[in-house]
Amino acid sequence: MINTGKSLVYSSNRLLSTIAYRLNGSTHYAIEGSIFMAGATIQWLRDKLQILQNAGESEMLARQVPDDLSVYLIPAFTGLGAPYWDPEARGALLGMTRDTGIPEIVAAGLMSVVYQTKDLVNAISADGAELSQLRVDGGLSANNFV
Repeated sequence: MINTGKSLVYSSNRLLSTIAYRLNGSTHYAIEGSIFMAGATIQWLRDKLQILQNAGESEMLARQVPDDLSVYLIPAFTGLGAPYWDPEARGALLGMTRDTGIPEIVAAGLMSVVYQTKDLVNAISADGAELSQLRVDGGLSANNFV
């Protein structure tokens, strides 16, 4: 979400226009996008695939992978959010070889959040807004790999 001030801005890049806040009768607006599967991707790795004991373990495993990661996870388990808004999209794990192991799959899961965030930042920038900083919340904000 990025504050656009007192003017309602309509995104040309499939982001949502919303009210950021109202204070002393003055309304401020924002544009925002949704990532449906961020922390929930790590929960999926832990609970469904059972390749993590806990979410915190994901950082340690991902750090074992070289920077040239060629495994990609598309976490479209419930479709894709902004800026794609594709409810029919489904997840995929791509680029695996016989050498692919748990660390590569976990790193791909974490990187999927980074890629989705980059898509949102690009859409925000394309709408003419400048980001001076990026703030994150939730459990993944404690993960220094992402």
